[in-house]
Amino acid sequence: MTSSNQCANLAMVFPGQGSQSVGMLAELAEVFPLVEEIFSQASDVLGYDLWERTQNGPADLLNQTSCTQPAMLTAGVATWRCWQNRTDRLPAMMAGHSLGEYTALVCAGAIEFADAVALVEKRGETMQNAVPEGIGSMAAILGLDDDQVRSVCEQAAQGEVVSAVNFNSPGQVVIAGNAAAVERAMDLAKQAGARRALLLPVSVPSHCRLMQPAAQTFAKDLAAISIKAPAVQVLHNVDVAIHDQPDAIREVLAAQLFSPVRWVETVRAMYGAGITSILEMGPGKVLAGLSKRIDKSMQGIPVQTAEDIEKALAHISHSLN
Repeated sequence: MTSSNQCANLAMVFPGQGSQSVGMLAELAEVFPLVEEIFSQASDVLGYDLWERTQNGPADLLNQTSCTQPAMLTAGVATWRCWQNRTDRLPAMMAGHSLGEYTALVCAGAIEFADAVALVEKRGETMQNAVPEGIGSMAAILGLDDDQVRSVCEQAAQGEVVSAVNFNSPGQVVIAGNAAAVERAMDLAKQAGARRALLLPVSVPSHCRLMQPAAQTFAKDLAAISIKAPAVQVLHNVDVAIHDQPDAIREVLAAQLFSPVRWVETVRAMYGAGITSILEMGPGKVLAGLSKRIDKSMQGIPVQTAEDIEKALAHISHSLN
């Protein structure tokens, strides 16, 4: 898409699981009533009050995968809609980290919001059912390069599954697989000189081979929803490529469940396409921070309050075309 409203060197990215927190977007909702309206639309799909749960918890309910996924999708879409309420400026490109890719596709006009809410709730349930709680785990490895982490995983597998699944920034890689194999890989990583090896508080070993059965089940859910060509280019996690054919989008979304999130390559591809500023739309500021670590010349700006929107608009008017 090319448009006079489009900023050629601006991208918007959407966070995934892990950026949720009780009380998220409360400040944005005080200024933009449409935040609660959008959460109400999601609640109608889910059958419970999603805004109530995000604002008051309890955290363990919000952190259940089948709740976290629609909550983060809705929060990202709400932030985007507030942006649209304030300006007609569009990014040249969108992307999302894992679950955030669904948010990007909604905001780019490829998937209807209500369809996406139901879809990501089902995605969370399918992922959890594929690997019972306690069987799998994930860990962050800090301070080793990608090849060292891959090597550690190969040594640690011993007939089980453990692999590098999130390439978040140079020196920050997440691994996932069978819990015992992940523990072995953490020990080997420390022996190899890792600065830290940190077990993550998740119940599902995302993006590894253990999720292949989930992907086969989930492909049927993807087949049942309408997908259109995105109005803004969306860069996908699985192959760091842009797709505009509905079946190709379905294919990469299914493969995403058991494939690594290639975030470093995604940000570098954006930079190669002329992107110099990235707005992270929604709760947290993880992706804004990672973008700077991936490429020092990249500007990463978190957008989760009304004040953030004004700051981002000022940045665009001064720095971008």
